[in-house]
Amino acid sequence: MKATGMAEPASPTAGVSFTQSATTVDAFDFVEVTVAVETPSAANPFTDAEVSGAFRGDGGDAPTVSVTGFCDSQDGSVYRIRFLPTAPGGHTYAVTWRQGGIVHTHTGTFEARDARRRGLLRVDPAHPWHFVWEGTGEHYFWNGTTTYALVGWDEETIRRSIDRLHGLGVNRLRVSLNGPRVKDGRAWDEHVYPTEDFTFLFHPWVAARPDSVEDPGFEVARFHVAHWQKYERLLRYARERDIIISVIFYVDGARPGVDPFGKTGAGGPDEQRYYRYAAARLAAFSNVVWDVTNEYHLFRDDAWAERMGTFLKDRDPYKHLMSVHGFGNFRFRTSSWADFAMYQEWDEGGGHAFMLRQRQAQAATGRPMPQVNEEYGYEDHYPAGWGGGKVAPARSADNRRRLAWQMYMAGGYQTTGERADTGTGWGPDTGGGWVNGRGDDSMVMLEGYARIADFFRSFDWWKTEPRNDLVTGVGLCLAEPGRQYAVYLPEGGNVALELEPGMYHVRWYDCRTGAFSDLPEVTGPDWAAPAAPGEGDWALLLLRDSRNASAR
Repeated sequence: MKATGMAEPASPTAGVSFTQSATTVDAFDFVEVTVAVETPSAANPFTDAEVSGAFRGDGGDAPTVSVTGFCDSQDGSVYRIRFLPTAPGGHTYAVTWRQGGIVHTHTGTFEARDARRRGLLRVDPAHPWHFVWEGTGEHYFWNGTTTYALVGWDEETIRRSIDRLHGLGVNRLRVSLNGPRVKDGRAWDEHVYPTEDFTFLFHPWVAARPDSVEDPGFEVARFHVAHWQKYERLLRYARERDIIISVIFYVDGARPGVDPFGKTGAGGPDEQRYYRYAAARLAAFSNVVWDVTNEYHLFRDDAWAERMGTFLKDRDPYKHLMSVHGFGNFRFRTSSWADFAMYQEWDEGGGHAFMLRQRQAQAATGRPMPQVNEEYGYEDHYPAGWGGGKVAPARSADNRRRLAWQMYMAGGYQTTGERADTGTGWGPDTGGGWVNGRGDDSMVMLEGYARIADFFRSFDWWKTEPRNDLVTGVGLCLAEPGRQYAVYLPEGGNVALELEPGMYHVRWYDCRTGAFSDLPEVTGPDWAAPAAPGEGDWALLLLRDSRNASAR
């Protein structure tokens, strides 16, 4: 298929050309059209020129998708626009580059092939408390971790860190687009310091004083192209490993130097330009999820979150999942832009009972959506309590893992954070954990989380509901009555379970080792389980015998 181009009217700007990246791509990958301007003349190429386009599949009922492009050079010599096909087949497109009264247009075609690629993350319409991969229809078990300043590393460390987390079963990372601009990690009581390979001072805008922590002098109408290109390389590398990246627009936005808009410019044209540029550049990556910002309530208000969430959703042609991170109760349960709820509720206060209450509050709106405790205390972080308060017991890999079990058993999800005490630019200098995403072999926390994921993926967890009423004893239960039951015993011991009549295969699961062990088959309606095989936490899994499928 050959792309064709034409220019109308004749331009006084010399040499505007269009180049298509490929004629064939996988569905859920993107075709990129590059617009090269031989003699750029825009005073500010980020505001004085624009690229827009539209594409559609060849099918008669295929919708036309409108897309915005972006300037990809500081001098205005390069613009790009990206088209993300979500279905296989032939596609046609048209692109327009415009600067004042000068207009150049271009048309082309491309083919999308069905490579069974996992596509965009969606809320499952049939089971709306959960997620599903568009493209394959597989259900997505959210197993996330925090890596705020990952993009502050050199490229080799970014790739190595993503590979390590992927090997540990992590499938979602929180990554800041705009650096927290702290001098070092002591701002969070962590020994994470800048080095030759790592910085906290990464930024999406051109800065007059890029090395200044508190007064970088951002020029908000001009974007720092090299930074965006680096973030895109991170996205692409993660995408090929089926890792979702939550794009966080601000981290610690209340700190001096982080937020160039402040109270007076919040939600205004300059800040909207930031969100619009992000959508134009990043929305074609299928593994993006938007976080309107981290801890918005510390420097913005609810009205701002509503405004910017609506604005970003409108600018995203593919409608990636979106939420906003705040403390306590989620305030946007019925907002059309919010696809799932995120919470920050630390320690036991954010465990099973909290997630059940949030689920019930969400259900009361008539709009079920996935529930995620996004931040509940990082491993070994503030072990004596944040701000001098008391935490008993001190946060550890083991009690973070146990809290995660509680959240999952409430039908929710969670995002954890590894310890950072092996340091960056300090001590062993092999870590960074939740602060910047780097880890080492001494950090085994996520192995326990991978075993949680292994357990849930061994049954159709998305079909179950919290049913603690079916349990006698100290146990938490998820059930699809008559078909499958999962029971978590936080301290082992004995439990009895009320079952629908039928025969069930039963297995113990050792939550610390990931080992299953079979028990004799059981029948309902009442069953008293033998004592857990050992100390610590255990889980039980009961699945209806397939020989009784007619009773299902």
